[in-house]
Amino acid sequence: MEPAIDSGAVDETRSLLAAAVARFTAAWEQAGEPPDLLEFLPPATQSRRLCLIELIKVDLEYRWIRYDFPKRLADYRAEFAELRTGPLPPDLAYEEFHALRRSGSSPDPSIYPTEIAATAFSEHDYRSTLIARPQAQVALEGIEVGDRVDDFDLLVELGAGAFARVFLARQRSMQRLVAVKVSQNHGTESETLAQLDHENIVRVFDQRLLADRELKLLYMQYLPGGTLSRVLAGVRSREPGDRDGGLLLEAVDAAMRDKGGLVPSESDTRAAVSGLSWPETVAWLGSRLARALDYAVGNGVLHRDIKPANVLLTADGVPKLADFNISFSMHVAGTSPLAYFGGSLAYMSPEQLAACHPQLPATAEDLDGRSDVYALGVVLWELLTGRRPFDDESRAGDSESSLERMLRLRTHAIDERHLAELPADCPPTLRRVLVKCLAPRREDRWPNGAALAQQLDLCQDARARDLVDPPSHSLRAKLGPWSLVVLITVASLFGDVLGMLYANLHNHPLWVLWFTPEQRIKLQFVGNALALVTTPSAILVTNYLCRRAFIVWRGVRRGRDYPPETLSAARRDTLVDGDRVALLAFCWWMLAAVAATISLVVYTDIPVGHIVNLIGTLLVSGAIAVAYPFFVVTFFVVRCFYPRLLTHGETASDHDSLRALARRCTRYLAVAVAIPLIGVIASLAFLDAQELSLVLIPIYGLCVAGVLGFLGDYWLFRQTEADLRAFERAVSAPVRRK
Repeated sequence: MEPAIDSGAVDETRSLLAAAVARFTAAWEQAGEPPDLLEFLPPATQSRRLCLIELIKVDLEYRWIRYDFPKRLADYRAEFAELRTGPLPPDLAYEEFHALRRSGSSPDPSIYPTEIAATAFSEHDYRSTLIARPQAQVALEGIEVGDRVDDFDLLVELGAGAFARVFLARQRSMQRLVAVKVSQNHGTESETLAQLDHENIVRVFDQRLLADRELKLLYMQYLPGGTLSRVLAGVRSREPGDRDGGLLLEAVDAAMRDKGGLVPSESDTRAAVSGLSWPETVAWLGSRLARALDYAVGNGVLHRDIKPANVLLTADGVPKLADFNISFSMHVAGTSPLAYFGGSLAYMSPEQLAACHPQLPATAEDLDGRSDVYALGVVLWELLTGRRPFDDESRAGDSESSLERMLRLRTHAIDERHLAELPADCPPTLRRVLVKCLAPRREDRWPNGAALAQQLDLCQDARARDLVDPPSHSLRAKLGPWSLVVLITVASLFGDVLGMLYANLHNHPLWVLWFTPEQRIKLQFVGNALALVTTPSAILVTNYLCRRAFIVWRGVRRGRDYPPETLSAARRDTLVDGDRVALLAFCWWMLAAVAATISLVVYTDIPVGHIVNLIGTLLVSGAIAVAYPFFVVTFFVVRCFYPRLLTHGETASDHDSLRALARRCTRYLAVAVAIPLIGVIASLAFLDAQELSLVLIPIYGLCVAGVLGFLGDYWLFRQTEADLRAFERAVSAPVRRK
């Protein structure tokens, strides 16, 4: 006969365990760090060991999944005498195995019983073994597909985590499909997301509380394309040469078919993505996520858990950032950087890993948006290559020593072996951008998501990225800041020489005819004096006005940091260097025309018509000094110098400057076209047949040279126009913030 079970004793034990678990859970929630287990154990009774086992189960959940204070069963066994005799309870081994697996670690199945390890690859096999679970956890596990919860009919389970389950549901009141996240009523995710309205952040509609079950419903935009985790699986299953934008769309379509949805028809976005190489696709995804991060930081929100599983995809493959459950918002009352602090170790920045280490002084309060930039860099690197850029062991983070090793790896530059793993078609620009994202010192990373997004935009345009990161063996790659000074000096001199050549060829025979030797000597003296003064002055003043781009470029090459405003001003300044060379040269020619007019009136008595003819020739020389140097300088500035400054800081403010330069190029081209016509009209004015015969050869020469010069200017114009369009495509408009 079996002994009778004392139901009263069972209930008493269950109540004791439930009370201890409730107090221990509340202590974890309040402190955000491991409470002392001994304080929650009953005195030496028969229930003490059982209570210890239950509390360790809760402790494992919080240490591995909710926060990041890893501790293994061997450590508990060494700490508590109640666990040192006999084998460890199977339910504790089960809880540890699944705590490691759900935290993203890879537990070694060989050290666990077969029946536990057999669940390693099951998606939703975990069930808590707590004897007395909190009411909310029991209620959460009791929810099933097909249930109606509040206003929602649950259709398909989309995912499950330690504290939440996500369902595709139909909202009855609105007759629409939504994603419903059912979780225990803690955290500030809904309050955080309510502040954010961005095209690359999952849109949250509202939340509802189920007070009787201690649950919270967060319902949001339903995205059918799965997550980047599925895309990453596709990357790992293919050789680098077989990856392109179609891989992203295939992963999205597969996710939609798995949920019973229809594969969408072609759209402009899908057509554009399908034509991208895989590195361009990664840059396309990254630029959108970087803008989302910048928008979030601009609204006081840090994500702190960027990883592939937290990036959802639309039917067109557009990424949207999700799961702000451990984010921090300075605008949500009652929160602090330490509240709900956690994240996925493998994607953390060095400073975030240091904040997780119990023996280091760093805290979550030290983090800023550059930590999320680092995590996004790890995600993009993993998408690009199929693996993360670190040699983490399979059980990374299982212990303090393992965490310290992860931290050491991330406080050094990316190893050359991992750089060699980048695919052959990875542009140098994308490599440079990702390496800067993963800089160990956050001061060396991109300062914010906007700067990163605009650099990733450059990666998507072949012409723009070739200009910004030229081949290492090319002349463009070897140019330094002093070459800008040389260019401006040579171009200014070049324009003046061309103008003086035409003026002398045209005016010399007329001077012989119109002036006496004494008059010619006086006029020649004035002309030489003007040439000696105006040309060097024009060169010096032009270089002075163009100094900002030279100074900033030289400083950047020497490792100096400049604020974004200074970098932006230097880039815009570079784009007007051609105007400065041309317009200053024209001003000096106008000054020469005024001086010549005064000299002709003072030293000669020639008719006004002859004076007008000679001054008209000087104006033509001024036009020559405008049109040709402008295109030479602008071509080289846009092709060689401006791109060097694009690798630093934000570039959104350059958009209008690029368009303005394109419009000015058209006007200067019109001047180049008009030069022969202006020269002919100026030469024919007020000249009789004899005088005209003396200047026919210079006029013919001007016409031929003008046509050839126009052809040269037109070629430079087309090349510059193509470069400017590439930069306009790659340089984004300013990021919108609340």
